[in-house]
Amino acid sequence: MHPLRIVFAGTPEFSVPCLQACRGSGAEVVAVYTQPDRPAGRGRKLTPSPVKEAALAAGIAVEQPESLKTIEARETLAAYRPDLMVVVAYGLILSRKVLAIPRIGCWNVHASLLPRWRGAAPIQRAILAGDAESGVDLMQMEAGLDTGPVLLERRTPISREDTGGTLHDRLSLLGADVLMEGIARVMAGETLAAQAQAETGVVYAHKLEKAEALLDFARPALALEHQVRAFDPWPVAEGDINGERVRIWSAQAVEQDRPAPPGSILCTHRHGIDIACGEGALRVTALQRAGGKRITAADYLNARPELRSAR
Repeated sequence: MHPLRIVFAGTPEFSVPCLQACRGSGAEVVAVYTQPDRPAGRGRKLTPSPVKEAALAAGIAVEQPESLKTIEARETLAAYRPDLMVVVAYGLILSRKVLAIPRIGCWNVHASLLPRWRGAAPIQRAILAGDAESGVDLMQMEAGLDTGPVLLERRTPISREDTGGTLHDRLSLLGADVLMEGIARVMAGETLAAQAQAETGVVYAHKLEKAEALLDFARPALALEHQVRAFDPWPVAEGDINGERVRIWSAQAVEQDRPAPPGSILCTHRHGIDIACGEGALRVTALQRAGGKRITAADYLNARPELRSAR
């Protein structure tokens, strides 16, 4: 019996563990599709995606079409004779004609518990919304945006210590785990049961915009804590502290012991800087000045001694 022939499609670092899972499953990864090299860094040098780098290191053929809508692109894909196409944060929409090429169809590893958080930024949106739980779904792809039936699922709690970065890394590994199981079961002759998504509870995770990073202290402190955590490591929350715009890397919602205008400093202490909010207070514990590096609130207060008098 010939091994399962897989074409893998992915682009960012999140996708790399899933590519490694395909390689380690006993299946044959016959090609990797990824986004074209893009300018990056201060020099705007053309830079390969993390998935391309991993594929080249493994000696796998790499395809980087701008689109899969052309006949030529579909013919190239079909020439690899894939049994299965695995798609993980690829960045291109697959048409019905593309979805029909692999014998088993196309699977997607999606970083949410569908139908909640369909779309581009499910990890950060879950933290922003204060969700208690997230996870990854292995989904049979359809033409709609993340609408296909779910084959397998893994769940994980979201703690108050989680950031966009820590949850990203955990879900990346969970995605590889659930994908490995799915491939193993198919290679053992099993047909995975496809569970249609619920028609209620559909929420879209729109792409993150840098403008969303600005903190509005008139909002509840807990919502701002979610914002700070979700936007670490990108785009990083920003706020004004007594007239200075800074990036805020770490903050917690705390009780406000007295009424004060939103945005005003309630007190400063060894634990951080407490800023009045619409509800409660935000305790800033790590931040970054313009042109500087990430520092603790204590170091910031050493640089701005006039704030240490706040009570």
